[in-house]
Amino acid sequence: MEDEKFSPSESLQLIQSMIDKTKKGLSSDSHYFLLWGWLTFAACVGQFVLKHFMNYEKHYLVWWVVVIGVAGTIYFAIRDAKTRKVKSYVDDMMTFLWIGMGVTFFIISMLLTKIGWGSTVFPFFMVLYGLGTFVSGSVIKFKPLIIGGIISWILAVIAVYLQYDYQILMGALAILFSYIIPGHLLRNKK
Repeated sequence: MEDEKFSPSESLQLIQSMIDKTKKGLSSDSHYFLLWGWLTFAACVGQFVLKHFMNYEKHYLVWWVVVIGVAGTIYFAIRDAKTRKVKSYVDDMMTFLWIGMGVTFFIISMLLTKIGWGSTVFPFFMVLYGLGTFVSGSVIKFKPLIIGGIISWILAVIAVYLQYDYQILMGALAILFSYIIPGHLLRNKK
């Protein structure tokens, strides 16, 4: 097969069409943002209620809800792989970004289990929420994800100055702005 030569404008059009296809695909994949957003939001609020109002010693057990997220993600990934016809480099980049984010969350959780959760775990997680959504939004040129990522970073900085209980609530707010609201807006772009 002969290599095709593209003009600079044709190259830009090709890249833009790949981004547009990925954005459409991601709007179909908004269920990932919504699944993880609502689960994480519920876990944050649940932990806050258990710790702050009920004084339950094992308030952190609410985070076992993550198992539902992993199972849901596996289910969606298998289902989506069967229906997706074309996969671009941008799709691959997004997949690798979020696999990397998931692995990073898992490793940080394991490290903190060993060395202690301390009072800054939520700001660290909020920084990661911001990173994933900011990069995703930048790649697909979707401003609500970009803005949600920036808001998450700002909330992480503010949370460092708050007591642990209120850092949990800031985590819920970060998820609301970085996953849930953009996820619903992305779903509506179908």
